[in-house]
Amino acid sequence: MMLLPTARTPTSERACSCPLPLPCECSYPALLKARFRSVRVRFAGEPLLHNGHILLASSIVAAALGAIFWVFATRWYSPATVGLSYAAVSAAGLLSAVGRFNLNSVLVRFLPGAGRHTRRLVLRCYIASAVASALAAVGFLALIPWISPSLNFLREPLVAVAFVVVTAGYSLFVLQDGALTGLRRTGWVLGENAFFAVVKAAALAVCALFAVGTGILVSWAAALLVTVLLTNIVLFRRAIPTHQRAPGADAAPVPPRVARYAVADFLGNISGIVACSVVPLMVLATLGAAQNAYYSLAWVIADSLYMAAYSMGSSLVVEAAHAPERLAEHARRMLRHTGLLVLGAVAVIVIGAPWLLRLFGPGYAEHGTTVLRLMALSALPNVVLSLATDVARVRRALPWMIGLQLVYAVLVIALTAGLLPVLGLTGVGLAWLIAGTVLALPLLVALPRWLPHPADRRS
Repeated sequence: MMLLPTARTPTSERACSCPLPLPCECSYPALLKARFRSVRVRFAGEPLLHNGHILLASSIVAAALGAIFWVFATRWYSPATVGLSYAAVSAAGLLSAVGRFNLNSVLVRFLPGAGRHTRRLVLRCYIASAVASALAAVGFLALIPWISPSLNFLREPLVAVAFVVVTAGYSLFVLQDGALTGLRRTGWVLGENAFFAVVKAAALAVCALFAVGTGILVSWAAALLVTVLLTNIVLFRRAIPTHQRAPGADAAPVPPRVARYAVADFLGNISGIVACSVVPLMVLATLGAAQNAYYSLAWVIADSLYMAAYSMGSSLVVEAAHAPERLAEHARRMLRHTGLLVLGAVAVIVIGAPWLLRLFGPGYAEHGTTVLRLMALSALPNVVLSLATDVARVRRALPWMIGLQLVYAVLVIALTAGLLPVLGLTGVGLAWLIAGTVLALPLLVALPRWLPHPADRRS
């Protein structure tokens, strides 16, 4: 009897004891590839983490490219100019928040179920926010001589008009992120923020080349307006029509009690934004423009850690709007997931703070290392605070939604006022860390009460 020849593979070439010749499904590369594919498919099919990771990536990209922008700014402009420019940007952010009424959160919360009312809800939020933000900017310009004389250059006619327009435009910039998130178009949020950061850095290089004294503000404003225009063309021509044509969209009811929810969420959110915007002004008034520049760069880096919790929380709110019965399950999973991500990033920043700040110049590393480390550590309790606020937002527990953010802001500002004159920038970092820890620890202890485990609820 004739035997057919068989292919033989040396034992040394095999990754397993499988009798089949390579390549086989039991080989290590094949198993690794299959494992990676299964993880990718699982995350792609689970919007909670998939969209959360994209929003987190958007925050990281924006923070990294934003840091590059400030590296260029510190190379091409003096610390005093950087400090004044950052204070002006902070003021625009605060005024935008005042006029925005945190309607971006309303869009995240209610757009998933808005159906045929989607376009109308977005336009109403846009109009109300743009008008109110512009009026807030006008009022701020009138009060500058009394509340922040160092920003008096903003009162020059052309600069004043640009400041009002940019403040309103910044509100639309934030609202469009909320709309895209609520529509589960998180990939567009990533692209939009990357585009804004790249255009901003390119515009800064042009301003520096032509020695524009207000180049930091000009580049920021130009990139903002271009990004808002292009993003909204895509939003209203593609994302919104697609959402309104989805099955069941025609039967979607008008989002309930949006005004009441918006006012409550605004009162809580504005307190946090006030703290973020007022603290740089306190540093500017107490320590001067140069020290404010050192603090501002530390805050830019540490804020990326805060944005990680915010980004993941936005995904939680959207998914809870689709499946409210899974809120506790999703929230506990998000707490573990986000906590581990932030913990790793905090460790990197705490260890590498002096080398990271040295990219901006030796003065930034010398004066900003300690405050950066303290503010990075404060991002850990913020994970708990952010999750508790998002859970209250989903449940429409308005007193909790307002109270947590308001108490946090009051603690930060009060501690900064007491520690800043004594400890300088270190006192500011301690203020953020102490305020967050004081609130986060009781929330963790009471976690089984405000976020019961799904198994406990079934019993």
